[in-house]
Amino acid sequence: MTEEDILKALKNVINPDSQKDIVSLNMVSEIKIHDKNIAITIMVPMTAAPYKAEINEQCENVIKELAKDQTVNVNVTFTSKVNTKRSLHETVLPKVKNIIAVVSGKGGVGKSTVAANLAIALSKDGVKVGLMDADIYGPSAPIMFGLRGDRPKMADIEGKGKIVPIEKFGIKVMSIGFLVDERQAVVWRGPMVSSAVRQFVTDVYWDELDYLVIDMPPGTGDIHLTLMQLVPVTGVIIVTTPQDVALADAKKGIAMFGQAQLDAPIIGLVENMAYFTPAELPENKYYIFGKEGGKRLASEYDLNFLGQIPLVQSIREGGDKGVPVMLSEDAVSRKAFEAFADEVAKQVQRRNEML
Repeated sequence: MTEEDILKALKNVINPDSQKDIVSLNMVSEIKIHDKNIAITIMVPMTAAPYKAEINEQCENVIKELAKDQTVNVNVTFTSKVNTKRSLHETVLPKVKNIIAVVSGKGGVGKSTVAANLAIALSKDGVKVGLMDADIYGPSAPIMFGLRGDRPKMADIEGKGKIVPIEKFGIKVMSIGFLVDERQAVVWRGPMVSSAVRQFVTDVYWDELDYLVIDMPPGTGDIHLTLMQLVPVTGVIIVTTPQDVALADAKKGIAMFGQAQLDAPIIGLVENMAYFTPAELPENKYYIFGKEGGKRLASEYDLNFLGQIPLVQSIREGGDKGVPVMLSEDAVSRKAFEAFADEVAKQVQRRNEML
């Protein structure tokens, strides 16, 4: 068998997500042959991630059929492929493929927890992710990532002094909390806040990223206006909890980022603290703050509903201990965040494909 033979055979392997073969989709990035060992590397779009097992089985079958030898060892390795609508000539964050702003109409809905765990969930399979903590008045990334007291370093990048984000759990993190003592209040007027946000965009060396997740401050104000005018955001995620008071404020966030105001595309809405699940009863759901309020709101505004995140003690504990729940043994919470991240990745990819 030659590489050409194998490539021809792989044209019979169909990506279930798009119903097209993996060769025409340019998913086959490498083929290696050594005796009876065939190694294939396949770049999988995020939308096709759930179908890896099926694609793997198809690859094994077509190659063994080609070789007419069931003892051939087929080893399929998957890497993630993230698309973008941004060009190579972008002046703002030129090496970042997708920029996702995580927002909420009010504080206390778990926006920062959602942003931190979304970043980690997106980073699986080698995807490069950064987290910009743009909540200047209430930065939480240093605590959530166990980076209290850490300070970023400076580096000379192409003749310019740049701030290098701190890397933890495979995520590049930048926060005002790294630059200001956590015991001090950030008492700044709007122009100073806007200047700091600009620095996070222009003076931080983010390098190559598939996703930059921006944890925005709650509400609607200066930072939102500055970022939306400065950064070509791929899309916005609205975080809410099910109760009416949170939903009322979420509507303001939807209005701000909709066509009437900033014209920033809304990827969808996620419902946090959707239900309480005690550790000893993982199958039980108690709707403490009301049931499916976020889901109804998404339907009312014709937005993508990105998922429900349960109210689980380990999520709070993980944030306080500096180890996000995505890295814990809490399977219920991990599954919820993974499903949410998969839906975000799908919506981003589909949006990019349409533009």
